[in-house]
This record gives sequence, structure tokens and C-alpha cells, in this order.
Amino acid sequence: MKRKASAEWNGSLKDGKGVISTESGLLENAQYSFSTRFENGKGTNPEELIAAAHAGCFSMALSAQLTTAGTPPARVATTATVTLDKTDAGFTVTNVHLEVTASVPGATEAAFQEAAGNAKKGCPISRLLNTEITMNARLES
Repeated sequence: MKRKASAEWNGSLKDGKGVISTESGLLENAQYSFSTRFENGKGTNPEELIAAAHAGCFSMALSAQLTTAGTPPARVATTATVTLDKTDAGFTVTNVHLEVTASVPGATEAAFQEAAGNAKKGCPISRLLNTEITMNARLES
């Protein structure tokens, strides 16, 4: 299974603008810029999109863990906070914090914590953040 998204950037870092689109069409030419990434401008940014992906992935993974354990959740709500820090190597995602609240009839605290830990380790986006990155780069003339 493969999913696609695209981005286009025009101009310099601080004065330029970009758009992000997804193959599904849910995001179509969503605006991003220096101010949406490093300040509080209106639009999105790569770290916000990673946070959304991680929150969604984790919620589904936790639901799967809980269902497999025989206690399907009524609700799982996750907020992911991605921290982007300036390090010696440049701007780096240094941390993702997941804040999770769930309603799980019949689950014990211990079983819930075990399922949450397994979901955190097993969610594909959790694993993505420590993965091989491949690339094809082409310079247009």
C-alpha cells in the first residue's frame, strides 16, 4: 500500500510560499510558509502534519490493541505534540508527546497501560520517526 502527498515551494525561505496536497484530495493546495512553520502564521506546516498523522495512527493502533485484548474502546482521543528545536545539526524534531484519553468499558488500568505502550511502539508512524529514508533527486534545467 502506498499513499502520496506532494508539496511545492516557490521563492526564498523567508519570503516564499508553498502548498501541500494529498492524493485523496482532502488537502488541496493547503498553504504553508516560513511564518506557518516558525511563527504563528495561518496555514499548516510539516510538523503539524506529522503530529496529525501520529495522533491518528496511534488512536487506531490503540483501538486495535484494546479490541484484540477483548475490551474494544468506545472512544480514543489523542493529541500529538511535535517539538522542533534548533540543534547543532540544524532544526530537528526532538520529541513527540502523545496525550491520550480513552473510554474503554471493562478495561483495567494495567491492561490499558499495556495496550497503550504496545500501540506506541507498534504504530507505523511511531516507527517511521526512526526509519530509513530513501530518495531520488532530480535537478530540472
